[in-house]
Amino acid sequence: MALLTAVPQVSAERAGDAAVGRLTSETERCQECHGSEGISVADKIPNHAGQPADYLVKQLRDFQSGARQHETMTVMAADLAPADIVDIAAYFSGRPAPAGTLNGERSAVKILVEQGDDSRKVPACFSCHGPAGKGRVADGIAYPLLGGQRLVYLRSQLRNWKSGDRRNSPEGVMNRIAGALSDDEIDGLAAYLATL
Repeated sequence: MALLTAVPQVSAERAGDAAVGRLTSETERCQECHGSEGISVADKIPNHAGQPADYLVKQLRDFQSGARQHETMTVMAADLAPADIVDIAAYFSGRPAPAGTLNGERSAVKILVEQGDDSRKVPACFSCHGPAGKGRVADGIAYPLLGGQRLVYLRSQLRNWKSGDRRNSPEGVMNRIAGALSDDEIDGLAAYLATL
């Protein structure tokens, strides 16, 4: 499942400097919400630790351009220089990805995550987001980390894709996928993925 959004060809112009990114993430106040190690301080705020850098770069650029809307992040990203963006992304992507807090096993949800549902044209989450949903870059596309991500954040983003409130996935793939899911499936997927 290309959950939350796949990122086409967004490699940074230069490699980010994680040490500079750590300092910049402090001065630009990223760490106040997303945590000093990229583990967020609230359930509705996403973890950034272990996310592919290209994914983080794209999301910050989308907040700047208006392709993605969020009351706080649109303001926070507005004045970031291109170098700041790649440095911050390098820092957070280099932090260890969070481990889930539970070990849930829901068979129907697990099947969606691992195998998808061809009858509804819903691919397996892991087919894009990698083993255990830990994110990956493949064929120039960065897929975000889902495993261990905040349950409330995952659920809200799936609902936003389904409703059309979020539309920055390539060719609307996440809108189509989330649109095929029931609200109960969205709740189950978010809960399961948060445990990985």
